[in-house]
Amino acid sequence: MIHAKTALLGSDWVSDLRVETGHGHITKIEQGVPARAGDTRVDVLLPAPANLHSHAFQRAMAGRTEQRVAGRESFWTWRNLMYQFLDRLTPDHVEAIAALVFLEMQEAGYASVGEFHYLHHQPGGVPYGALSELSQRIFAAAEMTGIGLTHLPVLYTYGSVSQDPLAGGQLRFGNDIDRFLKLRDECRAATCLPDMTVGIAPHSLRATAPHDLEAVLAEARQGPVHIHIAEQQQEVSDVQAALGARPVAWLLDNADVDDRWCLIHATHMTMAETRALARSGAVAGLCPVTEANLGDGTFSGRLFVETGGAFGIGSDSNIRVSLTDELRTLEYSQRLQDQTRAVMTRGAGSVGQALYTSAAIGGAQALDRNSGVIAPGKLADLVALDRTDPSFCGLKDDQLLDGLIFAAPDGVVTDLWSAGRHMVRDRRHVARASIVASFRKAVASLAAGL
Repeated sequence: MIHAKTALLGSDWVSDLRVETGHGHITKIEQGVPARAGDTRVDVLLPAPANLHSHAFQRAMAGRTEQRVAGRESFWTWRNLMYQFLDRLTPDHVEAIAALVFLEMQEAGYASVGEFHYLHHQPGGVPYGALSELSQRIFAAAEMTGIGLTHLPVLYTYGSVSQDPLAGGQLRFGNDIDRFLKLRDECRAATCLPDMTVGIAPHSLRATAPHDLEAVLAEARQGPVHIHIAEQQQEVSDVQAALGARPVAWLLDNADVDDRWCLIHATHMTMAETRALARSGAVAGLCPVTEANLGDGTFSGRLFVETGGAFGIGSDSNIRVSLTDELRTLEYSQRLQDQTRAVMTRGAGSVGQALYTSAAIGGAQALDRNSGVIAPGKLADLVALDRTDPSFCGLKDDQLLDGLIFAAPDGVVTDLWSAGRHMVRDRRHVARASIVASFRKAVASLAAGL
């Protein structure tokens, strides 16, 4: 039982909400009732969003790629450093790093994560004894932290849109269609929490040929489909030269893109592509902190929202895991681009509330997760805030999410439930000590020789 002094139900703020949970779901809500003995008492209760796009292992790279070298730095030079780093990763490293980043996500207010998982094999490309070995390490980290997981094994077949063979660091990613489908099936059989879901993730149009995309989609007619798309200008140019159309336009014309799809980044779109993506029903998976860190560019937020597009947010490279930073960076990037204010909302009212609720609903859709709002029958993905923080002083209920996103420091999350699992209490994950110790040990061994 959870009792909140203030809570967000849909678009409405209510007082004295009592939430009953069972078997991972919200079973009953009561408004305007006092707390009872034994209730977990919180100040502000919100639906906890999903982090829809993560590459967990990259968390251990944070701070290692920020030095300028001769020549112009870009996404592509960053990617080469990432390949060098992942050549050292063992299954134990992967599990320890994923557990730490999942813990950080929950302490930041995320109840679930979409793990876009493309690290499958040993260095050099030889599969492990179990094809799903590294996916199972992600599952172990999810079980350890209690986070909700939508696992997205990645189909990565070619080194470029020209269908060059994989080489170097990419060899750990590669599968043909048959082996990929076997991997997906092994992942489905290995899920260890009742709310875990397995989808698919064709990596991108530069790493998956049209015939492979068609074949894998024919074998995956249900469940989430995620794909990187139009992240970089060079990617757009290369795809247009090879396939005769820009990436988003080509995908919308050649695949049945609908509400089970999530297009990650979709940074470089024409106005026509932006409108078409919004009308498709697919979710735009935005990762503003990583996109800023890599110098990707800025999403066409105003037009996308005005056209009714759905979006969610992800932490991607996990250089910084902060729900509020992602939402704030998204809105500020639009303000700088358009030289105006209050962009990512279709109507009057709180920009923070529009950002937060849209991301919660869009993230739930992208992960095929029955969450995103507080209501009976929904998963108990819930987050509580400390309203006594100075950032909230004097704010009305309908200003609380503006205070959270634009003013509050990290650390105002007091409690977090993932499918009813009460994993953050008094601002700390319940398994923090052991998970942080394992991460430190893993990174110390990785750092030797780097």
